[in-house]
Amino acid sequence: MKKKGIKVLVYHKGGQERDFLESFFRKRTDYEPAYISSSEELNDALSRSSHDVLILESPDGTAALDGDRIDIPAIALVSEDIPGGLKGVVKYNIDCYLISPFHQEDLEHKLRSAAENKSWFRRLINEKRDLEAIIELTYLISSTLDPREVLYLVVRKLSEIIDVSRCSIISVGYGEKRYATVISSFEDPGISNIRLDLKKYPEIKKALQSKKPLVIKDAQNDPIMSSVRKLIKPLGIQSIAVLPIIHRDEVIGTLFLRTSRTHKGFTDREIKLCTAIANVSANALYNAFFFERLENEKSRLEKLAITDYLTGVYNIRYFYNRLEEEFSRAERYDIPISCIMLDIDHFKRINDTYGHRVGDLVLRQFAQLIKRHSRKSDVFARYGGEEFIMLLPQTGIEGAEVEAERLKEFTRVHRFKGIEKEKITSSMGIACWPVHNIQTSDDLITFADQAIFRAKKSGRDRIVISKKLRKKADG
Repeated sequence: MKKKGIKVLVYHKGGQERDFLESFFRKRTDYEPAYISSSEELNDALSRSSHDVLILESPDGTAALDGDRIDIPAIALVSEDIPGGLKGVVKYNIDCYLISPFHQEDLEHKLRSAAENKSWFRRLINEKRDLEAIIELTYLISSTLDPREVLYLVVRKLSEIIDVSRCSIISVGYGEKRYATVISSFEDPGISNIRLDLKKYPEIKKALQSKKPLVIKDAQNDPIMSSVRKLIKPLGIQSIAVLPIIHRDEVIGTLFLRTSRTHKGFTDREIKLCTAIANVSANALYNAFFFERLENEKSRLEKLAITDYLTGVYNIRYFYNRLEEEFSRAERYDIPISCIMLDIDHFKRINDTYGHRVGDLVLRQFAQLIKRHSRKSDVFARYGGEEFIMLLPQTGIEGAEVEAERLKEFTRVHRFKGIEKEKITSSMGIACWPVHNIQTSDDLITFADQAIFRAKKSGRDRIVISKKLRKKADG
């Protein structure tokens, strides 16, 4: 059987980038590209989630997207309008992108990384959605003082998230062993106070005794259900989940779910989500301990959202947010602000000689080295590939030069693991406001980028200040 390739959705309307992509995929049989050129086709394909990776141009491609997120790993091609393209990358949290001129080995590496990270990406998306559902449920619970309405909100929300045929909250009195009561069911808010004989629900009885979640994948063959097998057979019940609701170490009820899904039972993710919701239900209006855990998880996701996964420093999205804030503050109070663009010299040679795994290790070490020796007030982020960028609030040209020289020296003397015999150097470009021709925050980055280009073109391992800056600074 022929091995299936990585399914790549390519959204592009033509031009040199399209030629580059077609040339790339023409030589490789382990990818299955699908080309589309209209925004309708793009959003329809994304809604079906049938591809592994998305490639699109930015900013024109990202502007065609509906909504505010992409649910598959994406790679953006940024060419003519680089600031605008990077803003599109930031808006949609696109971690992988290529800046013109494009190279096939770079695209190959990013495609492989995106494909490998697909399962992680999906898991993160699901975790984020589950967290959003729990946050929304916590808000709904706090919006009413009616306990029965609270419990109905719980089962209704849960039924929206998980495909179930029955979702109920069952109450058990303290010390009760024979009977339980259905007090809320998602089918009808009016359903309540239905008495259950626990002899006919051995799964609920077992969960009450153990005080642990009980998951039955095959209700027709599980030994626990042997006494009621004939009763449940006509109902088509396939899987069952019973989640104890515990308050002050006492089981006061269960979250009871049934499904007729034949292809699979409840997943670990669904059980974890149900357990979390059962905990919310236990206190009905407010659960301080659970809320604390929720806030910690929210903080973790927020940190993840502003961090570059490979290097551990800020990503370009966070940098742009801070740039807007700091540049506005500089203009308001007429205080200088500088920008340093940093690049590892001859980084491609390291990848070619030692492999991309060692190259990634060097990138992370370099990023952490600069981060460790930068000032607390500076904002240091990964710009793309082996390029990094640093914002220096309240810092003029002289101060930025001193800072760049200091960081450059730390790089020169550091011995990087994996390539101990190599000497790593860096090139840097500096721009500063207020000086000639810098009108916007984007100009600050553009001038620094032009300066680092001159540094690399003139031999690397040096620091260059934008020509337009130097003219006024020397004046």
